[in-house]
Amino acid sequence: MNVVVFTGGVGGAKLADGLARALDADASLTIIVNTADDFELYGLHISPDLDTVMYTLAGIANPTTGWGIQGDTFQNFEMLERYGVAPWFRIGDRDMATHLLRTQMLRSGATLSQVTHTLASRLGVKPRILPMTNDRVRTVVDTDEGLYAFQEYFVKLRWQPEVRGLIYEGAEEAEPQPEALRAIETADTIIIAPSNLYLSIDPILAIPGMRDALLNASAPVIAVTPIIGGEAVKGPAAKLMRELGVESSAVAVAKHYADFLNGFVLDERDAHLEPHVAALGIGVLTTDTLMHDADSRARLACEVIGFADRLRPERLGGCRLGRPADEQAGTPRRPASLDHSPKL
Repeated sequence: MNVVVFTGGVGGAKLADGLARALDADASLTIIVNTADDFELYGLHISPDLDTVMYTLAGIANPTTGWGIQGDTFQNFEMLERYGVAPWFRIGDRDMATHLLRTQMLRSGATLSQVTHTLASRLGVKPRILPMTNDRVRTVVDTDEGLYAFQEYFVKLRWQPEVRGLIYEGAEEAEPQPEALRAIETADTIIIAPSNLYLSIDPILAIPGMRDALLNASAPVIAVTPIIGGEAVKGPAAKLMRELGVESSAVAVAKHYADFLNGFVLDERDAHLEPHVAALGIGVLTTDTLMHDADSRARLACEVIGFADRLRPERLGGCRLGRPADEQAGTPRRPASLDHSPKL
């Protein structure tokens, strides 16, 4: 079985880790990661989403924050403060090593994909982690206080300014990662992780060819909701939706992806919304989508794989946690075909 997941942020990294734990040993997992959050600090190339996925799969991510490295220290930034600098983005001492090596390799001519493969391999990560592109794409946030680079808005300003729009600078000129397109074409299951739809997934879809690849995919495409009870599990997704004039609900997320979706995973706390998602012509799985620990990550991943399995003509299985299909995940309330024509 070949599984592809689109991801960014902590929630997406958790589901990617769950898939790595749940899939059969002979399964292939490809993780396509948002890189529009990348930025430069003190001359270093920082790739927050790539690192969050890599550290999570390597088992070294900070369990409290979900990002950074567990037990890391910050002596380098304490020294910066002694020099009178007031850093708004703090990098741990061990985390710094990742950025130093990435920057050196990029300046030596390596692509971001090559760098990511090298770093992940040396941390013992087996799934394939792919940046969405090797080119420079940056999210710019248009707010009531002006334009801000994403990390300034997200970290320095703690996502408080009201958002009027988002710009994915450089996306139209960027080339999609070739291996990512091939992975989508040959996938048996494609999953949109419970990541921020505007900040993590839309930048990937803005790369020419990415959305078309999903529209033309032969595999079922499943999205997992990042919204429960009208609020984001983590981060500003719900706030962004409201500020952009969109209802903050799981149904709105399903509508956002509806042109290429075959299935949608709804949280059990929003079970009453099931008919509204089904009305879009999308198959629905209602389950507990919160991922508190490694077991719940793997359990959700296995249920999503079982759900996808029931949306295709042939049954592939592929999950090693027992019986994730009808018995564990229930049956979708509305069957979905693999027709990717727009759903009205």
